[in-house]
Order: sequence, then structure tokens, then C-alpha cells
Amino acid sequence: MKTKTRGFTLIELMVTTAIIGILASIAIPNYSAYIIKGKRAEAESTLVSFANAMEQWRLQKGSYFGAAAGGADTGAPAIFSTVVPISGGTKTYDLTISAVNAGGTTYTLTATAVGNQAVDGNLSLTSAGAKTCTVASACLNGASW
Repeated sequence: MKTKTRGFTLIELMVTTAIIGILASIAIPNYSAYIIKGKRAEAESTLVSFANAMEQWRLQKGSYFGAAAGGADTGAPAIFSTVVPISGGTKTYDLTISAVNAGGTTYTLTATAVGNQAVDGNLSLTSAGAKTCTVASACLNGASW
């Protein structure tokens, strides 16, 4: 009388482990790239909201001067959030007013990538609507987002 042994052989377990390893090596980088793209899109929409806040500031004050912290012309904004995401969580971008011209009639806003997002590069938006990014390969339209 023979008893039937149940279970898996070592070869079956090794093949299964190899298959799981191959799938993970494909899925994890793709997922990471997807997360980075999603956070970039959030930064892009936040920059547009920041530009709207700058326009409101100009309507109230007559120029873009003084919109940064401490009444300065450039630097961290006093009229808008200084980080992305606005709602909290892990910071992925720092927002700054990087330039205001001498007449106070134009500005450049910058979202500087931090942490894991730094591989994606920085985003900029001007008062004229010009959108640029420092890592052209990460942007959908070359150097423009």
C-alpha cells in the first residue's frame, strides 16, 4: 500500500519564485514612474492655481511686488502654499516666486522637485503662460509641460 505524498517540490517552488521575481522587476519600476507622473500633474495644476493667486494679488495691489514671504518680491510665497501637495502629506515640490521684473508686471513661478520626485526636474510658469521644465525627457511636450 502506497501513500501519496502531497506538497510542492523544491523545483516547483523555485520556478514560482523566479516568476514572481520577474513580474516584480517589471511592475515596480512602472508603478514608480506612474507615481512620479501623477505628482508632476499635481504640481502643474498647483502652479496654475498659484498663478491665479498672483493675478488676484496684482488686482488688489496693482503689481506683483510683495507677494513673497516678508513682503519680498521673490522667494517663498506669502499668498499661497509653499509646498505641493497643498493638502499635506509628503512634500514633493517647493513653490517659489523666482522672478518679478522691475516694473512688477511679470513674474516667474517655480516648483522645485524634492525627495524622490527630484528625478523629474523642476517646473516653471510665467505670467505670460510659458510653461517649462528642466528635465525635457520627463515632460510630455519636450521642454514645455
